[in-house]
Amino acid sequence: MIQTLDVISINIWHIIISLLNLLILFLILKKLLFKPVKKMFAERQAQVDNIYDKANEANEQAQANKQAYEEKLSHSKEEATNILRNAREMAEQSSNEILQEAHNKADLAVKKANAEIASERKKAINEIKNEISEISIDIAEHVVGREIDEKDHTELINDFIENIGD
Repeated sequence: MIQTLDVISINIWHIIISLLNLLILFLILKKLLFKPVKKMFAERQAQVDNIYDKANEANEQAQANKQAYEEKLSHSKEEATNILRNAREMAEQSSNEILQEAHNKADLAVKKANAEIASERKKAINEIKNEISEISIDIAEHVVGREIDEKDHTELINDFIENIGD
């Protein structure tokens, strides 16, 4: 009973043809499927790389903007401090000028008042001298019983005034 096993038998031509079919199928799939898929992956990778590059550039730009903003902020704080300091200095200077002007006006008013007082005092002294001279003439005329001329009048007034100071 010899049976042949045709089902299990190895036929070299079948193997070679199967290998050739597999090779042809591989080449066809490589040509039609692998290269387009590889090209699609390359394009996707390029898009992803482009997106990463743009994101990195945006990040760098954001960092530069942040640094510029912080510099401007610090400069604005310094400027605000300078403005406040200058305003204080100007206010202090203005206050000092106003005080100085007020002192000058007060000094001028005091000097003017002193001058008016001195003038009024001289005026009062002259009026008193005139009144005293008139009274003294009346007294002298009464005492002497005669009229006094201008020269005698002046001497009597000067003597009287000198004696009043004593």
